[in-house]
Amino acid sequence: MSHTLGIRQAQKQKTRQGLLDAALALLEEQSLSSLGLREVTRAVGVAPTAFYRHFRSIADLGAALVEEALGSLHPMIRTTVSASDDHAQRIQRAIELIAGHVDAYPAHVRFIARERHGGVQPVREAIRDQLARFGQEVKDELAKDPVSEGWSEDDLLMLANLYVDQMLITASLFLEALEASPEERERVCQVAERQMRLISIGREHWLD
Repeated sequence: MSHTLGIRQAQKQKTRQGLLDAALALLEEQSLSSLGLREVTRAVGVAPTAFYRHFRSIADLGAALVEEALGSLHPMIRTTVSASDDHAQRIQRAIELIAGHVDAYPAHVRFIARERHGGVQPVREAIRDQLARFGQEVKDELAKDPVSEGWSEDDLLMLANLYVDQMLITASLFLEALEASPEERERVCQVAERQMRLISIGREHWLD
């Protein structure tokens, strides 16, 4: 009996992942607000009623895509901004992380970039909540740095959100340069490094 349940659970998970993958592929050509439930189920080869065994709505599916796109990044973001290295090493690590994530998951990055200000409110809120978590996690790591001595909680969170916003900007730049020459990608790296250095320099003199 347990073996049968295990097979059913595996099939259910496979169908759920199929719906997510199909939706993500369809969203390469359209926004979530225009995506139809029947489009997604047709792409997977299941009946429309099967959709509701996994998601309450297209918006619910979109929120699951947000979790898939951003949820796994939290440990990596914390490691990237940890106080164990100097500013230059942290910046280099952040840029490598972003470039690698864009190369590996371009469709997810495009989805987040488009739907962050899109027309589906639950998805906008899911993205906002994920970014807020990143901001809090970065703040907690920055607070461990001796440079942060004397900073208020509000100022630390403001700085953390600047770094998070800059990471999003950098991801967009790498996304645009996916098919570019190595020289163009190197230029993106240089621009991203200079922009993050500017934030770091401002940080060093904030309390002055």
